[in-house]
Amino acid sequence: MSKKIILDVDPGFVDAIVLCVALFDPEVEVLAVTSVGGNIAPQLSARNVQAMLEFLDPPRLPRFGIGTEPDEGLPVDGRHVHGIDGLCGTALPVAELRSQHPAEKVICDTIRAHPGQVSLICLGPLTNIARAFKRDAEIPLLIDRLYIQGGAVDGLGNITPAAEFNVFCDPKAAKFVFQTLCHKTLIPLDVTNPIYFHLGMMEQLPPEGTKLGAFLRCILLPGFRAYRQCYGLEGVHIHDLLAYVCAINPAWCTIEEMACEVETEGTVSRGATVFDRRQFQQWKNNIEVVTKLDQEAALDYIFNALNHASELVE
Repeated sequence: MSKKIILDVDPGFVDAIVLCVALFDPEVEVLAVTSVGGNIAPQLSARNVQAMLEFLDPPRLPRFGIGTEPDEGLPVDGRHVHGIDGLCGTALPVAELRSQHPAEKVICDTIRAHPGQVSLICLGPLTNIARAFKRDAEIPLLIDRLYIQGGAVDGLGNITPAAEFNVFCDPKAAKFVFQTLCHKTLIPLDVTNPIYFHLGMMEQLPPEGTKLGAFLRCILLPGFRAYRQCYGLEGVHIHDLLAYVCAINPAWCTIEEMACEVETEGTVSRGATVFDRRQFQQWKNNIEVVTKLDQEAALDYIFNALNHASELVE
């Protein structure tokens, strides 16, 4: 039986690659894709999700939900990495939808239609998830599992010294979701940071002469340049892609139960994920955390999935 999922994304070139993998995975049924503001503004994120769905034209077209800005607005802009359009300047064409459905409604409706069967894979800020949980208080109990890419157990952030990007963008939403009773798995920076996609891996992508192979090179090569210019790195992080792999292949992960809170008010520590790891822990465990991932298996899966998708993208 295929794994039913909802993808909540903020593309961004890495989330675009996640869509290429997920929409053609024979073991996965993507019931819905919802856009959220994060790497780029929510309006641009929604456009990119729709453009990717039209470009890929998958055999099973998922429902599509559009997110809006967090209540306090987005504090950052990732276009210096992801390009002016969020997809490194590819400028995919898109036909605007006449009828647009809010992301939180699509999430609630989809889970209600398949109670206990749907996993939510969240690869951006948790704005849509918090709103869905507030819209329908039973939704957290009807989810199979909630997978969250974000946070850092060791306290080293990637947008501030203390905070990881997704949590920092909407810490109040993250705090609410972390405190909600449901089956949750966190994939933090500690697991995804050590794994890079570098130029030497390009030969493992679908051939340049294929539609998908050409697209992947169009978004990855500017991504490499941006990472080198902005961070001095000879490769790109693929946090969201690795989080998706963890959600689909949990057997490749080592998981530990932990107690976590999100800092929402601190001037320096806004968006920090704080874990109670004292010798005599006082907080109750509220989330499962991936502490280790089989890197070789994860990368093999990604390249095999992309080459499989390339055979189906016309």
